[in-house]
Amino acid sequence: MDSAGDRHTTGTARPTSRDVARLAGVSHTAVSFVFNGRAQGNLSPATQERIRQAAAQLGYRPDPLARGLRRSRTAVIGLVTDEIASSPFAGRLLRGAMETAWGSEHLILTVDSGGDPAKEDAAVAELLDRRVDGIIYAAMSLRRVRVPEGLHRTHSVLANCLPEDDSLPAVIPAERAGGRTAARLLLDQGHRRVALVGGQDDIASVERLRGFRDALRAEGITVPKEWVVRTGGEISGGYRGAEQLLADAPAARRPTGIFCYNDRVAAGVLHAATRFGIAVPDSLSVVGYDDQEHMAAFLTPPLTSVALPHRAMGEGAAQLLLDAIDTGRTPPATVRRLACPVISRASVGPVPTR
Repeated sequence: MDSAGDRHTTGTARPTSRDVARLAGVSHTAVSFVFNGRAQGNLSPATQERIRQAAAQLGYRPDPLARGLRRSRTAVIGLVTDEIASSPFAGRLLRGAMETAWGSEHLILTVDSGGDPAKEDAAVAELLDRRVDGIIYAAMSLRRVRVPEGLHRTHSVLANCLPEDDSLPAVIPAERAGGRTAARLLLDQGHRRVALVGGQDDIASVERLRGFRDALRAEGITVPKEWVVRTGGEISGGYRGAEQLLADAPAARRPTGIFCYNDRVAAGVLHAATRFGIAVPDSLSVVGYDDQEHMAAFLTPPLTSVALPHRAMGEGAAQLLLDAIDTGRTPPATVRRLACPVISRASVGPVPTR
C-alpha cells in the first residue's frame, strides 16, 4: 500500500486529514483542532506547527464544503445584480465583494438578471436551493428597487440601491456629501460663479444638487436657476448644457466653474469649451463625478472627479453579510452611506483674475 507521502508525490489521490495525522504522528482529532480553529489551549504550539508542516508537505487543504456542512453552512454567498455586468464600474464592486468574502473563506456566486424581475426571482430561488449562506443584491445605479422574491428568507444586504419597502440593510454612496465635496473643489479655488450640468430626477441627481447647494449656501452663494441645466447623463447632454451656458456669453457673465453630473457629461462640457475657445482650467474649471475607468484620466485635460466608492460598497456589503452569517443575527434595515473620494487631476484651477 502506498504511503501518504507516496500518494502526494504521484498525485493519484487527494491527501486527507488522516494522512496529515499519520505524517505528523498525532491523532486525527488534533489535526481537526488545528484546521477548525480549536487548537489554542488544546495543543502545544510545537504540535500545531508539526501538523501545519505535515499539511504543507502533503499539499493538504481542508475541504470547505465538508467543513461548511458540519456548520450548516456552504461558505458560498450569492450576488444577484440587475444590469451591473454592463456597467463600467461592475468590476470594482464585484472585486471588493469577492476579496472580502475570500478573506473569510467564502466564495461568491454571481448571477446577472439583465434587469428582468422574473429572472431576479428565479436567481434568488436557485441560490436558496443551493443553500448559500447569504445574498447581496447590487444595482447598476443608485435607485429604489423592488426586493426580489425570496430575499427575506436568508441574510441579505443591498449594494448601490435602496429597498422600496425599507426592509433590508443597504450600502450606498453618500451622494449629498459628494455634491458638497464637488462644490468645495471650486470654492477653494476662489470660484463664485458656478453652474451644474447634467442629470435628471433620479436619486443621485437630486442628492448631488442638494449637497452642491449646501456648500454654496454656506458661503452666501445662490446658483441662478438657469445655471442648473438638466440634460441627462451622456456626452451629448454635457455638450448641450455647456452650449447653453457658454455660447455667446461674455466672460464676465458666464460661470467660471461647472460641476457635472458624471464624467461623460464632463467630457461633453470639455468638448464644448474647446469649440468656444475657452481654456480649461485657465478660464473654466470642470469637476466630474464617478471617476469612470478608462475615461476620466484620458480626457483633455485629465478630469478632476468625485469618485463613486464602488469597491468600498462591495467590501462593505460583503462584510455586513459575513457578520450576519457569523452571528446568526440579521442586521438592522439601516442605510450605510460611504464617502465619495476626490481624484484630483488637471481640470480645476484658480478662478480667472481677468
